[in-house]
Amino acid sequence: MAIPDFQTLMLPLLRTAEDGQERAFKEVVKKIADQYQLTDADLAQLLPSGRAPLFYNRLAWAKTYLKKAGLVELPKRGTFKITSRGRETLGKKLDRIDLAFLSQFPEYAAVRASGDEVVEGKQTSNDVAAAITPEESIERAYLALKQALADDLLSSIKACSPQFFEHLVVQLMIKMGYGGSREEAGKAVGRSGDGGIDGIINEDRLGLDAIYLQAKRWDGVVGRPEIMKFVGALAGQRATKGVFLTTSWFTQEAKEYATTSQYKVVLVDGVRLADLMIEHDLGVSVVAAYQVRRIDTDFFSEE
Repeated sequence: MAIPDFQTLMLPLLRTAEDGQERAFKEVVKKIADQYQLTDADLAQLLPSGRAPLFYNRLAWAKTYLKKAGLVELPKRGTFKITSRGRETLGKKLDRIDLAFLSQFPEYAAVRASGDEVVEGKQTSNDVAAAITPEESIERAYLALKQALADDLLSSIKACSPQFFEHLVVQLMIKMGYGGSREEAGKAVGRSGDGGIDGIINEDRLGLDAIYLQAKRWDGVVGRPEIMKFVGALAGQRATKGVFLTTSWFTQEAKEYATTSQYKVVLVDGVRLADLMIEHDLGVSVVAAYQVRRIDTDFFSEE
């Protein structure tokens, strides 16, 4: 079953506290998950960043908005309790509580008027933007920007010379912690063109083993024959490890051959290449950085 959006979870969350007793939030998470018959796979789904479970995050935001509207209060860390307004709301026998409904309460309306409401102007329950939490919205925007950057990176690489790409992949390997120094890597590139090898870099600073590189600045798909040639080049150099990097992608046959080869061959397609460049700050620069902070509940603990 699909995980409900955070607005859909508001009413079920409020109902769990209708007896007026203080509730532990972690216990409520399990109860509502069972109510919606969520599977272990559902509960294992994470936010795009992979930092937190999606269902827990949505339920936590449902609690946050109920608190903003004065329907629940937070007596102590990790717990919540229904308020008199919350009980009055449940007495209306509603089918749903959402942001549009909460806007009638002055405390929540004040938050929206102040501009602190992230889902500002998206109050209808049918709105896709209103169905996700503010944190999800931020992460989706980040992923969209990252994808656009990855596309720009690949376009820029394809516009450069093959020689530039060969140097780029060696620089990337250095950024990832391989090799000894830029000078040593430069010498390795100088030995390229030997049997289909475009670069050689030490696996570690002591040079205990070498990694051979193949760089293909292509638009078309890379098939099994190209990987076979690369493996043959590794054999000719008596090498055991190689990385084949391309701006395009690999066929399934190419991937299977690399996996079953007696040599250790890693394939890096254009998508992964761009991701690695972004992760290791190669060819990119930081324009702006935003930090999302949460309250430190341990700081306020008097235990």
